[in-house]
Amino acid sequence: MGRYVARRLLQMIPVFIGATLLIFCMMYALPGDPVAALFGEKAPDPAQVAAIKHQLGLDLPLWQQYWNYLTGLFQGDFGTQIATQRPVADVISQAFPVTIRLTLFAFVFTVVAGILLGLISGLRADKAFDRVVLFFTLLLISVPSFVLGYFFQYLFAFQLGWTTPTVQNSEDLGQLLLPAIVLAGLSLAYVTRLTRTSVAENLRADYIRTAIAKGLPRRRVVGIHLLRNSLIPVVTFLGTDVGALMAGAVVTEGIFNVHGVGNTIFEALNRREGSTVVGIATLIVIVYLVASLLVDLLYAVLDPRIRYD
Repeated sequence: MGRYVARRLLQMIPVFIGATLLIFCMMYALPGDPVAALFGEKAPDPAQVAAIKHQLGLDLPLWQQYWNYLTGLFQGDFGTQIATQRPVADVISQAFPVTIRLTLFAFVFTVVAGILLGLISGLRADKAFDRVVLFFTLLLISVPSFVLGYFFQYLFAFQLGWTTPTVQNSEDLGQLLLPAIVLAGLSLAYVTRLTRTSVAENLRADYIRTAIAKGLPRRRVVGIHLLRNSLIPVVTFLGTDVGALMAGAVVTEGIFNVHGVGNTIFEALNRREGSTVVGIATLIVIVYLVASLLVDLLYAVLDPRIRYD
């Protein structure tokens, strides 16, 4: 196991460098000059623009800018915002916990509700409950997240008055409930359908029939033998879904006025603040890589036949 983890960690290094380099190049390939934008509608002074670029290292070749960013990254330096002159690390430390809180809320809701609905639906395949769940999940997959967000906002906030239309306090889990459900909508549908299909398929497997023939209690057959083996494809999806939820929070945070990573990225893109976008994207890449490693290790827990040397 230790050798496998070490090998995977080494494999993450080129993946991390390649992903961050691609994001870095894409951001600095965008049209517009963020330094010139500081002067607004006034014609910028070329000498001042050159001085600011030299101070921030923006006049260096692209490969050298990326190298400086990469070396600073390992020292906790994500760069400096051009417009505010604030360290990007301070901006991230203020916005990232809000998105993490929202993402974890949505992730827990996806896991609990999705697996429960999928399990019941799989055990009752082709029954009325199963058909309702399949229709409901297909509806969630078909409806864009921003449409679902505005619909929930209109229904639960403006019509029923159960919650506020926008989040006033991001530390209040009650106010984050509605945006978390909207954020989790698409993932919930996929987890439910994956669990349902896997459970219905494994329910016809020989080892389940053998367990029933031995007279094992139904709770043990379903909870240990059936569900444990059915979760492998679900866990695979959930491993990549953590990063996807964080990326999808950009739209949800905009609808519900949550001041997290999504709002920060939107403002940074408008100002062409490449360092901010690259810094946030770097953390999301790290989340993807760590989640992928944890999923691979979890396979051995779910299926004893899997061994890592």
